[in-house]
Amino acid sequence: MIDSYPLLRPWLFSLDPEQAHNLTLSNLDRAERWGLLRCLVEQPTPDPRKVCGITFPNPVGLAAGLDKDGKHIDALGSLGFGFLEIGTVTPKPQPGNPKPRMFRLPQAQAIINRMGFNNDGVEACVKRVRNSAYWQNGGIVGLNIGKNASTPIENAASDYVTAMEAVYEVASYITVNISSPNTQNLRALQGEDMLRSLLGSLHLAREALSDLHGTRKPLFLKIAPDLDQNDIKLIADLLLEFKIDAIIATNTTIARDAVQGLEFGEETGGLSGAPVRTASTEVVKSLKMYLGDAIPIIGVGGILSGGDAQEKVDAGASLVQLYSGLIYRGPKLIAECASTLRK
Repeated sequence: MIDSYPLLRPWLFSLDPEQAHNLTLSNLDRAERWGLLRCLVEQPTPDPRKVCGITFPNPVGLAAGLDKDGKHIDALGSLGFGFLEIGTVTPKPQPGNPKPRMFRLPQAQAIINRMGFNNDGVEACVKRVRNSAYWQNGGIVGLNIGKNASTPIENAASDYVTAMEAVYEVASYITVNISSPNTQNLRALQGEDMLRSLLGSLHLAREALSDLHGTRKPLFLKIAPDLDQNDIKLIADLLLEFKIDAIIATNTTIARDAVQGLEFGEETGGLSGAPVRTASTEVVKSLKMYLGDAIPIIGVGGILSGGDAQEKVDAGASLVQLYSGLIYRGPKLIAECASTLRK
């Protein structure tokens, strides 16, 4: 199958990154409506993996952030992913941070973004999930939730509970995002007192929702790569205490060592892509050391090849997720990672 993305990439990279992002997704939607995507994109051989009671068709998923509002679920579902994670969504709509807020660093195969949870609000997203053929046909859709920027950090738990209540019926699993560097003070939720309070509130809310709906939806936590061993051990202990089902490692980094001197290298925001790969993998290894087989780990960060995906699995991940690698490699990366992990 011919890979056309290398031909398109120079043109896309000549555009503003956010403009290119939106244009690519709208064209994927069009190709999906015309029935072309499954013909144009190599589909991975089925390789089911059961994690947290869910049978994933293959272990390669879409990371949160690429489709924040669930506007492109059917198109993305046609690319061969084993699962999609949508969001981050917040209780109320919000515009996010001022533009420009996304920057490419091609020399480092990296992206810096400071989007700031721009989204249409959780209710709009839930409607789109319900209306998608992918979800209606049993596709696995995780919903990634966060707090509104206007909500004081001490009231964050209320936003997370509100969002969880809204997504509970449609979500295959729910991810609690406490690790974006682009919402003021959000990463403070990774500290012991705030995290204990947040997880306690979510635990109680999930018990009530489980009783109400007659089903217990898996709850995941997404953490940063910029944590020391004490932080990681503390988080691992709290995951066990509050019966969190899985952990996603990791979000973007605030470190800039790998991109010093590059154009846009000093822009604020989260750095993703190749420079975060090693730090992310080290967090996966540490979590595996502390958690063993008690809680599954989803590895994400700097996966630009099948070998990078295998590195995450070798470190202890049960599943992997892609985002920035797709910008540099295109949809072919999905089948490549799935094939490597199958072997």
